[in-house]
Amino acid sequence: MKKELLLIAAAAVTISANAQNNKEALSKAGVPVSALAPQSQITFEEGSYPSSTNVLRAEYPRVDPVTRKAYFRFNAPLAHTINVVIGNDKFTGLKDKDGVWHIETEPLVVGFHYYFVEVDGLRLTDPSSNSYFGYTMNAGGIEVPEGPEGDYYRYDKNIPHGQVHALHYWSDLNGTYRNINVYTPADYDKNPKKKYPVLYLLHGMGENENGWIRQGFADFILDNMIAKGECVPMIVVIMSGDMVTTSELRKFDHNVPEVYINELIPFIDKTFRTKTDRNNRAMAGLSRGGMQTCQTAMPNLDKFAYIGTFSGLFRTAKDQLPTIYDGALADPAKFNGKVKLFYASYGTDEAAMGIGQAIQTYREYGINIREFVSEGTAHEWLTWRRSLRDFAPLLFR
Repeated sequence: MKKELLLIAAAAVTISANAQNNKEALSKAGVPVSALAPQSQITFEEGSYPSSTNVLRAEYPRVDPVTRKAYFRFNAPLAHTINVVIGNDKFTGLKDKDGVWHIETEPLVVGFHYYFVEVDGLRLTDPSSNSYFGYTMNAGGIEVPEGPEGDYYRYDKNIPHGQVHALHYWSDLNGTYRNINVYTPADYDKNPKKKYPVLYLLHGMGENENGWIRQGFADFILDNMIAKGECVPMIVVIMSGDMVTTSELRKFDHNVPEVYINELIPFIDKTFRTKTDRNNRAMAGLSRGGMQTCQTAMPNLDKFAYIGTFSGLFRTAKDQLPTIYDGALADPAKFNGKVKLFYASYGTDEAAMGIGQAIQTYREYGINIREFVSEGTAHEWLTWRRSLRDFAPLLFR
């Protein structure tokens, strides 16, 4: 053991004196890469702190709540280039004499961001971050904190909290079991005879049924609003908008709404104490989930009275509106009389998606639609957290 420690110490001195000899020193002494830059040598950026999305005890990435910059450190002496990719932005790292890469971002928009680490061109997930499913793959995540205005999606220890149930149910159409998360409000178990309205809530493309809880904090948002009397206590069913099949089936030959209408809703009504009439059932989704919401709820207005799209109402020519969604919009007056709420939201930085124009087209055609605009946000989770906060109080009144 003493000999091994001497070898490690000698290698560390050699590496510190000449960073170019990292590879040779490692080869001769058998020193692991982690021995190159002990934690004690890391200097934290003043005013920053570890991101709330980090794994246990990880000091990086760090965020500065004032400048909104993020800082990354990677111990990779043999790497030639390391970049951090956040959305469409790429930030290049600089390597110090100990083989540690330092990366500082520009100021980031507050809220949640997926990110990747590129090491010599290979895109990876940062092992210092918890993994979040986005972009149809596991990604790192970093939360740039809001001020007190973000308290609506934060955990409040002083109020009662609901439960999130992770369940499986069998789908004959899908040919396998499917995963769902079901939120029940704080008083669900205290009132065994009480029945509740249900909101079915969908994620966007490239994400999964965990997104609304892990990235969106939907349970905290509902807890906080219910505790303040701002919305009706409700069950929220968070399902997958993708049909992951077995190796035997390999493909899904049905429409996604068939699974929701014919299998998921009956399972929820049988398993939980739900109010089963249309006036107590809503569906909403973000991005592609908003489109799937329209595809599911509009042709089935006997089952849904509330419809919400968050960044998910896409442009449609006015002359096509009478025929889409199985003709649900053919008679605007009839549609308006049956649907208690048709809701569309988007961020001000989503202009290129044309959601505002789509809302105007629906209105010109005669459809009543409630609009919410999130100031200063794009196609991101802060837009959708704000949308849920605005949408939920309008339900089941």
